[in-house]
Amino acid sequence: MIHILFAAAPDRWAQYEHPLTRALDALGLDYVLSPEMDPAQVEYIVYAPNSGHDDFSLFPRARAVLNLWAGVENVVNNPTLTIPLARMVDDEGLTQGMVEWVTGHVLRHHLGMDAHIVNPDRRWVPVAPPLARDRPVTILGFGTLGQACGRALAGLGFEVTGWARSAKDVPGVRTLGGDDTLDTALAGAQIVVLLLPLTEATRNVLDARRLSLLAPGAVVLNPGRGPLIDDDALLAALDSGQVSHATLDVFRVEPLPQDHPFWAHPKVTVCPHIASETRPDSAARVIAENIRRGESGEPFLHLVDRAAGY
Repeated sequence: MIHILFAAAPDRWAQYEHPLTRALDALGLDYVLSPEMDPAQVEYIVYAPNSGHDDFSLFPRARAVLNLWAGVENVVNNPTLTIPLARMVDDEGLTQGMVEWVTGHVLRHHLGMDAHIVNPDRRWVPVAPPLARDRPVTILGFGTLGQACGRALAGLGFEVTGWARSAKDVPGVRTLGGDDTLDTALAGAQIVVLLLPLTEATRNVLDARRLSLLAPGAVVLNPGRGPLIDDDALLAALDSGQVSHATLDVFRVEPLPQDHPFWAHPKVTVCPHIASETRPDSAARVIAENIRRGESGEPFLHLVDRAAGY
């Protein structure tokens, strides 16, 4: 009998109980799954950092923590976490959701749709946008999500550059790797998409100097992590016109405080952290597969590199 603790916000249990049960049953596992369990019995922890659980030393038999989110910055440095930590990476629902959000907002800004949707002065300006092939897009963070977005945009004809700590090989996409190529990836970009994990190395990665590398009037999309951007530098770039618009889905403090200048700025779109939600049905299959692997002695999928922070 496998003892699995569901450790997430209370409202999530109703969403995940049946999908997790179906996924575990489909793999023929013998288990007990509950949001309440004697810590001494727990072997796997299905976890979200907002669960309130922060002392993993209470679970002496636990074999792995299986994160429901892609981001692990709120748990990876927990000193009581000494067992494997896996993050949510290969969830097709999460990936598809991100592709749809990124593609939708890239096209929105590429086509200049805002000026047509909100046009109180009834201005008739028959200026067509360039073709996608003439609109350089750079994606910072070229893991599973970044590559999926890059392939979708390249399929629409955009000139896509994908940057990561180590270079990837994605057909139809220019890929760069390493810190010494980051400036090159940003130089002349007209649209920048931030999909990096949050680590000390990526905090404020888009600062005043790097914003100045973009093409004048560039657009910034951030569905990754709020602290990837220096907020003050972004506001200054928006005011100067170096950045024409920022569509932001993540912030340093969430919900975004009512008095934050992003709310009132005419060149900022605030989205309420909806770019890519973990979907219970698909996420449950990822979780169940990792539990099966743990029980059969196979390597866990999507393990976090503690040194790298993701």
